[in-house]
Amino acid sequence: MKVVIAGGGNVGVFIAEDLAKAGHEIVIVEVDADRVAEAAPTCSAGISWVTADACEVSEFSRANVEAADVVAAVTGDDEDNLVISLLAKQEFAVPRVVARVNNPKNEWMFNEMWGVDVSVSTPHLLSALVEEAVSVGTLVRLLSFEGGKARLCEATLADDSPANDKEIVDMGLPRSATVVAVLRDGHVIVPRGDTVLRAGDEVLVLTTPEAEDEVISALVG
Repeated sequence: MKVVIAGGGNVGVFIAEDLAKAGHEIVIVEVDADRVAEAAPTCSAGISWVTADACEVSEFSRANVEAADVVAAVTGDDEDNLVISLLAKQEFAVPRVVARVNNPKNEWMFNEMWGVDVSVSTPHLLSALVEEAVSVGTLVRLLSFEGGKARLCEATLADDSPANDKEIVDMGLPRSATVVAVLRDGHVIVPRGDTVLRAGDEVLVLTTPEAEDEVISALVG
């Protein structure tokens, strides 16, 4: 798989190294020539660098973006990440575009209209993980996919949860929501229809926003 990463900061380099270890072909596009000169010699084999402004079509094209399977816009500027995502999708028809959200207030813009398939808001993710670690009896949103069309949520079942001692098939979840994993006593259970939920279980659910209220009713009450 060929991945073009726009942004050669610490985040971009970490992602590149991780993907390169998995055998993918990585190109990092970075506008700062000094940063390229500093970071490129220390990177693993399989990672190439292009000194260019990814917000400019002619310069971005030097990274052979049209051949990419994925573009990741991970600069420290949300406006740049939106422009890069739009160019990747509209000008180069990249199948998958992932974008970093630096300011959570801008997250609403990172959608398919700007060419973004998946957005990652680190502040929101951190706050969700903190909440997930301390919350019982509430539904916590962990991640959003496809511009918010799908969400990965988690609920730790309280003692009075309506889902306790029920098989998943009998919970009455809507068709647009599904239990994808159950964490119990430090172990991951791959759920089946006859899996019985218990108080204290951490239940991971993939759901649409429209079905979220029904999921809350089923797991939290």
